[in-house]
Amino acid sequence: MRVIALSALRAFWERHHDAETPLRAWYALASRAVWKSPADIKDAYRNASFTANNRVVFNIKGNDYRLVVAMRYDRGLMFVRFVGTHRQYDRIDVETV
Repeated sequence: MRVIALSALRAFWERHHDAETPLRAWYALASRAVWKSPADIKDAYRNASFTANNRVVFNIKGNDYRLVVAMRYDRGLMFVRFVGTHRQYDRIDVETV
């Protein structure tokens, strides 16, 4: 999968240093993956959640942080839409972010 935008992940881990290693690990796995459907993601990430509008929510660092991506399965693209703490996550609308 092509992950757009690594810069959003980097900006987050620069503020939350403990998130750097787990986010880099997620990026390494996701960028090598070929996910054609939600089932493919679920095979790699059992705790991934799926919402409307092709959004996928990943728990990062033992569920300390949340990462939301918009999927384009047909093009092999993942767009980073949000990365943040649980408190920040609770204030967004996952389906429109």
